[in-house]
Amino acid sequence: MPRLLSEGGAGTKASGATCSEVTIIVRYLVRARVKPGREAELLEAIEQQTLGKGSVAEGEYLRNMQEARVCDDETARWVEVFYCPTPRLEERPYWERYFDLTRVQDAHDRRKCRDANGTESWACGDCDCTARLEEKLKASGTPFIESLRGDGAGNVSLTNISNGAGKT
Repeated sequence: MPRLLSEGGAGTKASGATCSEVTIIVRYLVRARVKPGREAELLEAIEQQTLGKGSVAEGEYLRNMQEARVCDDETARWVEVFYCPTPRLEERPYWERYFDLTRVQDAHDRRKCRDANGTESWACGDCDCTARLEEKLKASGTPFIESLRGDGAGNVSLTNISNGAGKT
């Protein structure tokens, strides 16, 4: 689970974004495309474990990239846990350095979310509500980091991916 500056309180993140009050924890399915020319820089940030450095959730960024898959439409997809009431408030500057975010959507029906419905506070940290979705992602596309590493000749590109796996 990512470190929080203050659980339930105000905090300013290293990115300059603020979560005025952490009240909702939600899992989202993120779809994004690596910005042209940023592939090698992103791969280096992942391998050097500097992706998200300075963020209260820096370890989450690396976990997300380990779990991310590249699907037939060449978008990278991963499930991410957000701890701010405004999705991606703190994360946006870190991700947008490398990605064009194409779609961010609830990964789980909020009515069934134990945190959102008040059944269990902070349930998203260790919840398995998106386990089926995450298993489906694992079975589709290509591992994102593998695709960043290139085509075997050292060329880093997401446009050369040819995988017949189903869409998510």
